[in-house]
Amino acid sequence: MWFGCFALLAIAVLLQAGAWYKKNLPARSKKGASSAPDQHEDALPTRRIVLALSVLLVLIFSKYFYMASMSSYYMFYLIDKFHVSVQNAQMLLFVFLFSVAAGTLIGGPIGDRFGRKYVIWFSILGVAPFTLMLPYANLFWTCVLSVFIGIILASAFSAILVYAQELLPGKVGLISGLFFGLAFGMGGIGAAVLGKLADQTSINHVFHLCAYLPLLGLLTGLLPNTNPRTKS
Repeated sequence: MWFGCFALLAIAVLLQAGAWYKKNLPARSKKGASSAPDQHEDALPTRRIVLALSVLLVLIFSKYFYMASMSSYYMFYLIDKFHVSVQNAQMLLFVFLFSVAAGTLIGGPIGDRFGRKYVIWFSILGVAPFTLMLPYANLFWTCVLSVFIGIILASAFSAILVYAQELLPGKVGLISGLFFGLAFGMGGIGAAVLGKLADQTSINHVFHLCAYLPLLGLLTGLLPNTNPRTKS
C-alpha cells in the first residue's frame, strides 16, 4: 500500500510537466513552423524512412524478445542449471533488472553526446558477445554477464525512440505510441512463445536460441544518418 505513494508522486510530477508543456507548446509550434522549409529540404525520401522504421521495428523485436527471456525465465534458468535456491535466484534477477534500469537512464545522455545511431549499434549488436557467452558461463560469470547485458541492451530504447522521432519530425505521438506499444506487445508475445518453447524443449535450449537475437543488430547498417550534414 505504501508503494502506492510513489504512484501518486509520479501523477503529481506528470501534472506539473503537462502544465509546463501546455504553456510552452504555442511557442514551440511557432518555432517549428518557421523552420519547416529547412526541415522539408533535409527530409529523407519516403522509401528510406519506411526502410529505417522497418529496421527499427526489427531491432525492437530482437531487444524485447531477449528481454522477455531474461525477465520471465532467468530465475528458472538459474534454478535449473545451477540448482540455486529461489531466494538467490530472485536476488540475481533483481541484479539484472537493476542493470536494465541503469542502462535505460544511461542510454539517453550517451545518445545525445555520440549520436543515436552509434548507441543503437552498440546496444543491439554490441551485446551479442555477452549473450552468446551466457549459456556457457558458470554461476559467477552468469551474474556478471547479466549485468553487462542489462545495461547495454536497455540503453537502446531511448536512442531508437528519438531516432524514429527525428525521422518523422512532428509525429511524436504516432512514433511514441507505435514503439511503446510494440515494445510491450513484443514482451508479452515473447514471454508466451518462449514459455511454450521451453515446455517443448528445455529452458537451456531457449537461452541458447535467444543468444543469437542481438545479431539482428547488423541491420543497423541500413539506417541513414539523421544529421543533415552527414546524411547518407
